[in-house]
Amino acid sequence: MESAKPKREEQETAREGVTEVAKDVLRMELPISMPGLGHVNCYALLDSEGAALIDPGLPTGSSFVALKQRLRQAGLAVKDCHTVVVTHSHPDHFGGASRVLAESNGKLIAHSSFSLGMGGHGKPEFSVNDLHAHEDAEAGREPGPEADRARARKPFTPASPDYSGGRTPWGGQQPRPPFKMRMRWRLMRTLGKAMRFPTITHPVLGGDVIRLAGREFFVVHTPGHTEDHICLHDPAEEIFLAGDHVLPTITPHISGLTLERDPLKAFFESLDRAAAIEHVSRVLPAHGHPFSDLAARCEAIKDHHDERLDQVRSIARELGPAPVRAFMERLFKQRSWGGMAESETYAHLEHLRLMGSAESHQDEKDRLIYTF
Repeated sequence: MESAKPKREEQETAREGVTEVAKDVLRMELPISMPGLGHVNCYALLDSEGAALIDPGLPTGSSFVALKQRLRQAGLAVKDCHTVVVTHSHPDHFGGASRVLAESNGKLIAHSSFSLGMGGHGKPEFSVNDLHAHEDAEAGREPGPEADRARARKPFTPASPDYSGGRTPWGGQQPRPPFKMRMRWRLMRTLGKAMRFPTITHPVLGGDVIRLAGREFFVVHTPGHTEDHICLHDPAEEIFLAGDHVLPTITPHISGLTLERDPLKAFFESLDRAAAIEHVSRVLPAHGHPFSDLAARCEAIKDHHDERLDQVRSIARELGPAPVRAFMERLFKQRSWGGMAESETYAHLEHLRLMGSAESHQDEKDRLIYTF
């Protein structure tokens, strides 16, 4: 009998202990129930006033109980958490913010483009295959006039997402949360208990500097996994809070359902930006264990997607002109087929089209047909 494959470290069950992973930085593993994942790392950055929390987990009661238990081990209470920083718009990262801020009345920091729409619940955490087996300017662009940057920093409350479904740009069905989850949210809305996302009191942009743990952290905007993803770099202690942008063994999901014209290109550029940052000796990811060589891991993730692009080209030679779903069925195992796999396939096809390696047109069924 073939032995089971060992779990990847991102799949390990959340442990109850609290560990200091850098000066005044505590790692707290919170439980999550999402495909391919066993925990999310919430980091507490300590200072004389209490703590700032990075990614306070899911919006569930069990996650919040676990967070309070971890904080108690560190001699803290939720009311001591004067700041919450959310790296991006996925529920295992932003979900606990409402509960924390309701007790602490603290401030909330996230990127100015934070959105609960395309970047919200409807996208998975990681590439479909993995589910189964500082001063840089915004997204590589020059900063706009200071007045534009000031407007981007005005507080705002993200709108609730729409999960009614609909057609995708390539002619498929838009991915939606599981049926039971949609029904639960519908009931909560009916009862007036739907989770409301709090106001982002301090929106940030790439290149901004924020003070956490008594020292300066640089905001690094890293679109790709989501448009609003940010990382934090502390050159004094040489740590890089990576969110989901760079993970130790898993490749983040790159969706075609995004406001980015070429999300894969944006991701590559973000990886290059992260790899070029000096004074990083320890990477603190949102899932899995801390690791050391940021540049090497960035390169390995790029290599993975380059291999995927080569697969797409090879499939194109076999298929000839074909819709996204046909490519998806060759690119992924059958157990992975569906809207998420189609979305990731579309992102890779669009990248090749925008590079000039392919063309697309709509057929009589309103499906995009790709020709190489």
